[in-house]
Amino acid sequence: MAHIDVHTDAVDRETIVTETSVKTTGAARTSTAEREAAGSVLVTQQGSTSIADTVVAKVAGIATREIAGVYALGGGTARAVGAFRERIPGGRTNQSQGVGVEVGEREAAIDIRLVAEYGVSIPDLAASIRRNVISSIERMTGLNVTEVNIEVQDVHLPTDDDETNDDTPPRVQ
Repeated sequence: MAHIDVHTDAVDRETIVTETSVKTTGAARTSTAEREAAGSVLVTQQGSTSIADTVVAKVAGIATREIAGVYALGGGTARAVGAFRERIPGGRTNQSQGVGVEVGEREAAIDIRLVAEYGVSIPDLAASIRRNVISSIERMTGLNVTEVNIEVQDVHLPTDDDETNDDTPPRVQ
């Protein structure tokens, strides 16, 4: 079953035919033009654009690191592996460390694991991270961010840095 709407465009004087197909359940199918009108800029009449999970994770990681109060991303093991990787000649910082993503055709969900600086309001930090991650991903990829889940795994104390830089002689030579 199909509904056909015919009208003439007054400016261009051409006849426009719009057809909406209807399934037997009564639900309307969405055409490419209707998806574009609904806000998906990734699927157009000229083709579709897919965004890899790694791209979304990298954007989310960079956006999270931009927020004051974030000491590091990832758990202890991920940070240790990341620190080792950075020491290797030619090694680079893994921008998506501590970030998990699920990317669909039009939407993305983000999970972030981090270490916060001591003294920072964690609810305010989480709100700032969510705001920055959502705006960065939506602006750069066109994906709608459905959720940003944040897990604060540790709090970094200023004394944590002092313990690793003490000048005590080694016990074994």
